[in-house]
Amino acid sequence: MFSYYLQLAAKSLKSTPITTLLMVLAIACGIGISMTALTLNHMTGTNPIPEKSSQLFAVQLQSSGKTSEWPTSDNVPFQIAYQDATNLMRVMPKYKHTAMYKTGFSVRTLEPKFAPLLRTARVTTRHFFSMFNVKFLYGAPWSEKVDENPTLQVVINQDLNNKLFGGGDNTGKEIFLDDKTYQIVGIIEPWHPKPKFYDLNNGSFQSTEQLFIPLVLSSTYELPSFGNNNGWKDERNNTFKDKLASEVLWLQYWAELPDAEAKEHFQQFLTGYVDEQKKLARFERDDARAVLRNVQQWLDYNEVVGDDSYVLVAVSFMFLTVCLVNSIGLLLAKFLRSAPSVGVRRALGASKGQVFSQHLVEVGLLGLIGGLLGLVFAYLGLTLLKNNFAGFDFVATMDMVMFLSAPVIAICATVLAGVYPAWRVCNTLPSIYLKTQ
Repeated sequence: MFSYYLQLAAKSLKSTPITTLLMVLAIACGIGISMTALTLNHMTGTNPIPEKSSQLFAVQLQSSGKTSEWPTSDNVPFQIAYQDATNLMRVMPKYKHTAMYKTGFSVRTLEPKFAPLLRTARVTTRHFFSMFNVKFLYGAPWSEKVDENPTLQVVINQDLNNKLFGGGDNTGKEIFLDDKTYQIVGIIEPWHPKPKFYDLNNGSFQSTEQLFIPLVLSSTYELPSFGNNNGWKDERNNTFKDKLASEVLWLQYWAELPDAEAKEHFQQFLTGYVDEQKKLARFERDDARAVLRNVQQWLDYNEVVGDDSYVLVAVSFMFLTVCLVNSIGLLLAKFLRSAPSVGVRRALGASKGQVFSQHLVEVGLLGLIGGLLGLVFAYLGLTLLKNNFAGFDFVATMDMVMFLSAPVIAICATVLAGVYPAWRVCNTLPSIYLKTQ
């Protein structure tokens, strides 16, 4: 019976091509705009590391002055000072942890004719790779010994490896980073967590770094920070050494805590550290404290998916509603125009339920066509965003969930809109039209 209804639906839609085209375009426009907004909201709210998001914690310290104000919900800075990072790494309990920040280099091979490339780098420790599930294509992270003693070693990603050497296992080779020669110890697989949760400074959806070098090199070679540098204290930082000893906040700090007991232990350790720094008169505030937030809490805290994103989705679905209201009018006119033939079918024994089902199948087919065309419109909209706005390369991409959602939303919304027109036509009295035949 369903296949028969589909045949009738296709025949009915072909019989009124202009009306059908108008309804399809109305539905497609509504679905296209709605799916564009919904895709942006969905992708920005995606958990970037679901397998470990409850075990990875961003560390915050309320280490600023008594009158300092920060643009956060609890007035706690996002980042920590270099001296706090080194203190914590030196006496940290036996959990994986890492401090980090962003820098950059001019990169080239030892080949004199190779044109230098400007690339961003992450200054961190060897724990970074295991903590954030970064997979190696060749080689491995630098050794624990390198984290303690400055050694010019580097891990690069596959994309940079392809640009420098054309691919392949190039561990052991050397490259120039600015004026220093670094040995490649590892090459990682493509790794692009979005949002870029481990460092949300300067944009939550920036590309990940292509170079990774030991944090211990930062003080030796005075590697500058390419991220945010937040100061609250009146200090003169004329040299890089001054900055390292200052209260400037410019490093991110993360710890991997496998269970609730580990988190409690680590929290107690941080509380003890804060109390110690208060006694040394470094942490001036009465509410000085340490805060731990897992990945999802960290994204919510930083408002990676803001209220404006939800407003955009709401407005887009309001537009879809307007499109559907227009479609209801067209459907009602179309169905009532076919009322005489419906009256004849009813006289020949067709029930109200059968007539109602037939028209809903027609509406569903209309929704499917409109939904598929809406996918095309959404793809064009997302492509325009990617091509014209920086930072949209990942979020303006429709995954399988969104791809399958479009026709489902279109069919459900159109069927819902078609209930009233279908109900009106199935309640037509056959006698009215039989008298006119």
